Amino acid sequence: MKTSFTEENYIKAIYKLEEKLKEKAVSTNDIAIHLSMQPATVTDMIKRLSDKKLISYKKYYGVSLTAKGKAIALDIIRKHRLWEVFLVKKLKFKWDEVHDIAEQLEHIDSKELILKLDDFLDNPKFDPHGDAIPDKDGKMRVVNSISLSTANKKQTYIFSGVSNHETKFLKYLTTLNLSLGNTIDIESINDYDGSLKIKINHKHHEFLSEQVASHILVHPHHVK
Repeated sequence: MKTSFTEENYIKAIYKLEEKLKEKAVSTNDIAIHLSMQPATVTDMIKRLSDKKLISYKKYYGVSLTAKGKAIALDIIRKHRLWEVFLVKKLKFKWDEVHDIAEQLEHIDSKELILKLDDFLDNPKFDPHGDAIPDKDGKMRVVNSISLSTANKKQTYIFSGVSNHETKFLKYLTTLNLSLGNTIDIESINDYDGSLKIKINHKHHEFLSEQVASHILVHPHHVK
């Protein structure tokens, strides 16, 4: 089934909102806010996607992706994340420079190209931001990470991802010389504001606000 650039953006947005909201239904207003669209415009697209059997929609109950819709969403996400790996690993872009480019490349409709791209990159499991990459069947690894702001002090963690992909945030982490795979020792947590004193790779110290720490995803040092 052919889907337009705009339809794919809506499908991906609904998928991400379903992930974020967990058991809660995705409302028209949720989608409008996420995509910075007018609710009336979103309503028109919901009807179109519903007619194509890509979403289920019941007035007052919200929107959910059908199996077909979810498969398309995972395919878009797979392409986006593979292109990000390519841009960083092969073209030497920085991790804060690739999102917008990958947003354009994710709409290329060629299964053969993406299969060859996946093989060319040695079938990566994660993108440059630590997000799992769906395989050709839409399956991806379950990542059991927690935010650094909820971690225990006097314990060592591995930096495994971020929940904030904004350019400014990623650039800020770069200024701290903090990159995926680094070890993070929590040396102290301020009782007043939740700020943390950490040591990166057992070498240099940094102070992080609770807000910054809440967007840094980690897992215990012994977990792979």
